[in-house]
Amino acid sequence: MSTDTPDTADTGDAADSIDAPEDLSTAELAAEVEELREELADLKADLGDDQKSMVIVATKGTLDMAYPPLILASTAAAFGWDVTVFHTFWGLDILHEKKSKNLKLSAVGNPSMPMPNAIASLPGMDTMATKMMNKKIADNGTATIEELIDVSLDQGVDLQACQMTIELMNYDEADFYDGVTTGVGAATALQRMADADVQLLV
Repeated sequence: MSTDTPDTADTGDAADSIDAPEDLSTAELAAEVEELREELADLKADLGDDQKSMVIVATKGTLDMAYPPLILASTAAAFGWDVTVFHTFWGLDILHEKKSKNLKLSAVGNPSMPMPNAIASLPGMDTMATKMMNKKIADNGTATIEELIDVSLDQGVDLQACQMTIELMNYDEADFYDGVTTGVGAATALQRMADADVQLLV
Protein backbone atom coordinates (compact mmCIF):
# COMPACT_ATOMS: atom_id res chain seq x y z
CA MET A 1 0.00 0.00 0.00
CA SER A 2 1.52 3.31 -1.04
CA THR A 3 2.04 6.01 1.59
CA ASP A 4 3.12 8.70 -0.84
CA THR A 5 1.38 12.04 -0.30
CA PRO A 6 -0.09 13.80 -3.31
CA ASP A 7 2.25 16.12 -5.07
CA THR A 8 1.76 19.78 -4.00
CA ALA A 9 1.80 21.01 -7.56
CA ASP A 10 -0.88 18.53 -8.49
CA THR A 11 -3.03 19.73 -5.57
CA GLY A 12 -2.68 23.30 -6.72
CA ASP A 13 -3.74 22.38 -10.22
CA ALA A 14 -6.77 20.61 -8.81
CA ALA A 15 -7.69 23.65 -6.73
CA ASP A 16 -7.38 25.87 -9.76
CA SER A 17 -9.63 23.58 -11.70
CA ILE A 18 -12.24 23.82 -8.92
CA ASP A 19 -11.99 27.60 -8.39
CA ALA A 20 -12.06 28.50 -12.05
CA PRO A 21 -15.81 27.94 -12.52
CA GLU A 22 -16.50 29.99 -9.37
CA ASP A 23 -14.38 32.88 -10.68
CA LEU A 24 -16.22 32.72 -13.98
CA SER A 25 -19.62 32.81 -12.25
CA THR A 26 -18.56 35.82 -10.20
CA ALA A 27 -17.48 37.65 -13.31
CA GLU A 28 -20.75 36.84 -15.00
CA LEU A 29 -22.67 37.99 -11.94
CA ALA A 30 -20.78 41.28 -11.84
CA ALA A 31 -21.57 41.81 -15.51
CA GLU A 32 -25.26 41.14 -14.91
CA VAL A 33 -25.33 43.55 -11.96
CA GLU A 34 -23.75 46.25 -14.10
CA GLU A 35 -26.24 45.59 -16.86
CA LEU A 36 -29.13 45.88 -14.40
CA ARG A 37 -27.75 49.16 -13.12
CA GLU A 38 -27.65 50.52 -16.64
CA GLU A 39 -31.22 49.36 -17.29
CA LEU A 40 -32.36 51.00 -14.05
CA ALA A 41 -30.69 54.26 -15.05
CA ASP A 42 -32.44 54.09 -18.43
CA LEU A 43 -35.78 53.48 -16.72
CA LYS A 44 -35.28 56.47 -14.44
CA ALA A 45 -34.43 58.61 -17.43
CA ASP A 46 -37.52 57.39 -19.26
CA LEU A 47 -39.71 58.19 -16.25
CA GLY A 48 -38.33 61.70 -16.23
CA ASP A 49 -39.18 62.13 -19.89
CA ASP A 50 -42.75 60.97 -19.22
CA GLN A 51 -43.59 64.10 -17.21
CA LYS A 52 -46.75 65.53 -18.72
CA SER A 53 -46.80 69.12 -19.88
CA MET A 54 -49.58 71.60 -20.55
CA VAL A 55 -49.79 75.04 -22.13
CA ILE A 56 -52.80 77.26 -21.55
CA VAL A 57 -53.38 80.43 -23.56
CA ALA A 58 -55.40 82.93 -21.50
CA THR A 59 -57.02 85.61 -23.66
CA LYS A 60 -59.81 86.99 -21.46
CA GLY A 61 -59.59 89.30 -18.48
CA THR A 62 -63.01 89.08 -16.86
CA LEU A 63 -63.45 87.74 -13.33
CA ASP A 64 -65.19 84.55 -14.42
CA MET A 65 -62.65 83.80 -17.16
CA ALA A 66 -59.61 84.40 -14.95
CA TYR A 67 -60.40 81.39 -12.79
CA PRO A 68 -60.29 78.49 -15.32
CA PRO A 69 -56.65 78.88 -16.47
CA LEU A 70 -55.37 79.39 -12.91
CA ILE A 71 -57.34 76.50 -11.44
CA LEU A 72 -56.29 74.14 -14.23
CA ALA A 73 -52.66 75.30 -14.04
CA SER A 74 -52.31 74.99 -10.27
CA THR A 75 -54.06 71.60 -10.22
CA ALA A 76 -51.88 70.17 -13.00
CA ALA A 77 -48.75 71.51 -11.28
CA ALA A 78 -49.84 69.81 -8.05
CA PHE A 79 -49.81 66.52 -9.99
CA GLY A 80 -46.26 67.18 -11.13
CA TRP A 81 -47.04 68.50 -14.61
CA ASP A 82 -44.87 71.08 -16.34
CA VAL A 83 -47.33 73.95 -16.84
CA THR A 84 -47.14 77.20 -18.78
CA VAL A 85 -49.89 79.83 -19.01
CA PHE A 86 -49.37 82.34 -21.81
CA HIS A 87 -51.42 85.50 -21.17
CA THR A 88 -52.20 87.69 -24.16
CA PHE A 89 -54.52 90.64 -24.86
CA TRP A 90 -57.10 91.03 -22.07
CA GLY A 91 -55.76 87.93 -20.37
CA LEU A 92 -52.77 90.05 -19.42
CA ASP A 93 -54.95 91.81 -16.80
CA ILE A 94 -54.89 88.58 -14.77
CA LEU A 95 -51.16 89.09 -14.17
CA HIS A 96 -51.43 92.85 -13.60
CA GLU A 97 -51.11 93.27 -9.84
CA LYS A 98 -53.57 96.16 -9.62
CA LYS A 99 -56.06 95.20 -12.32
CA SER A 100 -56.29 91.56 -11.17
CA LYS A 101 -57.83 92.74 -7.89
CA ASN A 102 -60.58 94.61 -9.76
CA LEU A 103 -61.61 92.22 -12.53
CA LYS A 104 -65.25 92.61 -13.59
CA LEU A 105 -67.94 90.10 -14.42
CA SER A 106 -69.75 90.91 -17.65
CA ALA A 107 -73.50 90.42 -17.40
CA VAL A 108 -74.19 91.06 -21.09
CA GLY A 109 -74.01 88.09 -23.43
CA ASN A 110 -73.43 85.65 -20.60
CA PRO A 111 -75.94 82.79 -21.00
CA SER A 112 -75.34 81.70 -17.42
CA MET A 113 -76.49 85.01 -15.96
CA PRO A 114 -80.06 84.78 -14.65
CA MET A 115 -81.20 87.92 -16.47
CA PRO A 116 -82.01 88.88 -20.06
CA ASN A 117 -79.57 91.05 -21.99
CA ALA A 118 -82.04 93.94 -21.98
CA ILE A 119 -81.66 94.16 -18.21
CA ALA A 120 -78.00 93.13 -18.10
CA SER A 121 -77.11 96.03 -20.40
CA LEU A 122 -78.48 98.63 -18.00
CA PRO A 123 -75.89 100.91 -16.35
CA GLY A 124 -74.38 99.45 -13.19
CA MET A 125 -75.39 95.84 -13.88
CA ASP A 126 -71.80 94.68 -14.44
CA THR A 127 -70.79 96.25 -11.14
CA MET A 128 -73.68 94.59 -9.34
CA ALA A 129 -72.94 91.20 -10.93
CA THR A 130 -69.28 91.54 -9.95
CA LYS A 131 -70.15 92.37 -6.33
CA MET A 132 -72.51 89.40 -6.17
CA MET A 133 -69.84 87.07 -7.53
CA ASN A 134 -67.16 88.40 -5.18
CA LYS A 135 -69.52 87.92 -2.24
CA LYS A 136 -70.24 84.36 -3.33
CA ILE A 137 -66.50 83.69 -3.65
CA ALA A 138 -65.87 85.05 -0.17
CA ASP A 139 -68.82 83.22 1.42
CA ASN A 140 -67.72 79.95 -0.16
CA GLY A 141 -64.09 80.35 0.90
CA THR A 142 -62.93 80.13 -2.70
CA ALA A 143 -59.40 81.34 -3.39
CA THR A 144 -59.07 84.80 -4.88
CA ILE A 145 -57.27 85.45 -8.16
CA GLU A 146 -54.30 86.81 -6.22
CA GLU A 147 -54.15 83.66 -4.07
CA LEU A 148 -54.37 81.39 -7.12
CA ILE A 149 -51.51 83.29 -8.76
CA ASP A 150 -49.37 82.90 -5.64
CA VAL A 151 -50.17 79.16 -5.46
CA SER A 152 -49.42 78.69 -9.16
CA LEU A 153 -46.07 80.45 -8.90
CA ASP A 154 -45.15 78.53 -5.75
CA GLN A 155 -45.86 75.25 -7.58
CA GLY A 156 -43.63 76.20 -10.48
CA VAL A 157 -46.22 77.26 -13.04
CA ASP A 158 -44.65 79.52 -15.66
CA LEU A 159 -47.02 82.49 -15.91
CA GLN A 160 -46.01 84.32 -19.07
CA ALA A 161 -46.95 87.81 -20.25
CA CYS A 162 -47.10 88.41 -24.00
CA GLN A 163 -44.52 91.07 -24.87
CA MET A 164 -46.52 92.41 -27.80
CA THR A 165 -49.55 92.92 -25.57
CA ILE A 166 -47.43 94.62 -22.91
CA GLU A 167 -46.34 97.15 -25.51
CA LEU A 168 -49.82 97.43 -27.04
CA MET A 169 -51.47 98.11 -23.68
CA ASN A 170 -48.60 100.35 -22.63
CA TYR A 171 -48.02 98.31 -19.48
CA ASP A 172 -44.86 98.40 -17.41
CA GLU A 173 -43.20 95.11 -16.49
CA ALA A 174 -43.08 96.32 -12.90
CA ASP A 175 -46.92 96.27 -12.88
CA PHE A 176 -46.98 92.46 -12.85
CA TYR A 177 -46.69 90.05 -9.95
CA ASP A 178 -43.20 89.03 -8.90
CA GLY A 179 -42.32 85.77 -10.63
CA VAL A 180 -44.24 86.48 -13.84
CA THR A 181 -42.18 85.83 -16.99
CA THR A 182 -42.14 88.85 -19.31
CA GLY A 183 -40.64 89.38 -22.75
CA VAL A 184 -42.25 86.25 -24.19
CA GLY A 185 -43.36 86.33 -27.82
CA ALA A 186 -45.83 84.29 -29.84
CA ALA A 187 -43.06 82.21 -31.42
CA THR A 188 -41.87 81.02 -28.01
CA ALA A 189 -45.44 80.26 -26.97
CA LEU A 190 -46.07 78.26 -30.15
CA GLN A 191 -42.90 76.21 -29.65
CA ARG A 192 -43.90 75.42 -26.08
CA MET A 193 -47.37 74.43 -27.28
CA ALA A 194 -45.94 72.18 -29.99
CA ASP A 195 -43.94 70.27 -27.39
CA ALA A 196 -46.75 70.05 -24.81
CA ASP A 197 -49.04 67.08 -24.21
CA VAL A 198 -52.07 69.31 -23.63
CA GLN A 199 -52.89 72.69 -25.20
CA LEU A 200 -55.86 74.79 -24.10
CA LEU A 201 -57.22 78.15 -25.26
CA VAL A 202 -59.28 79.99 -22.65
